[in-house]
Amino acid sequence: MAPTVTGTPEAAFPLAPRASVLPALNAVYRAQLSRAKVARIPLMFVATFQSLGILIMMRGVVGAHDTEAAQDVVAGSAVLVVAFVALNLLSQYFGKLRATGGLDHYATLPVPAASVVLGTAAAYASFTVPGTVVTAAVGCAMFQLPWVHVWIVLAVIPLAGAALAGVGAACGLLAPKQEIATLLGQLGMSAALLLGVLPASHMPEAIQWLRDLLPSTYGVEAFARSFAARPDWTAVVVDLVVCGLVGVLSLAVSTWAYRKAATRA
Repeated sequence: MAPTVTGTPEAAFPLAPRASVLPALNAVYRAQLSRAKVARIPLMFVATFQSLGILIMMRGVVGAHDTEAAQDVVAGSAVLVVAFVALNLLSQYFGKLRATGGLDHYATLPVPAASVVLGTAAAYASFTVPGTVVTAAVGCAMFQLPWVHVWIVLAVIPLAGAALAGVGAACGLLAPKQEIATLLGQLGMSAALLLGVLPASHMPEAIQWLRDLLPSTYGVEAFARSFAARPDWTAVVVDLVVCGLVGVLSLAVSTWAYRKAATRA
């Protein structure tokens, strides 16, 4: 009979420590940015052409003399480029990731859940910058609005993008089926179109209250206010701050949704 080898069991090697949020966020952002480069040009063209088409359509309804309505239309169309990616595409992406088991890959990595959500959202939002700027410039020329404060859109993009990306990611992660995630993204996109582009002054009061619940509304309002001859910068800053706070809240919800979906995966 072969001798039995006895001894103490081998000590388990400790796992590598979890990466901190910022380095993990940078790694996820770079990985997602490289992955999304394949679809970069179609993404930019679809999002931009959609908003430009809406500008042309609204130009036939809203005259340049209706300054307040023109400001809402241009600001809403510019932010719609961000909404197309943050709401529609992110909802589809995370819905597909959950349906195909892709969350298993991220669950095995020593990265915080917030880094996965934020990094993915930031990578997709990066492609909206050219389209948003082009839409804003074309809208200013088409509706004869001043260009001097168009730079404010560079603050609107990340804040409105964060608010909408959190909602889009949460829809994709919480939806029980991939098809429902796609449907939720489309519905959110429709809400951003109807409530964000149409002039607020032309809406019934009940719809205006509903408009205030849309996360991107405050980004649209901030951008629209900047077209005034003498902008109320206090109101602009308040709108941007509210948009940022909504973004923090929505990203927190999407992070919770990611943890919940990863646990079930």
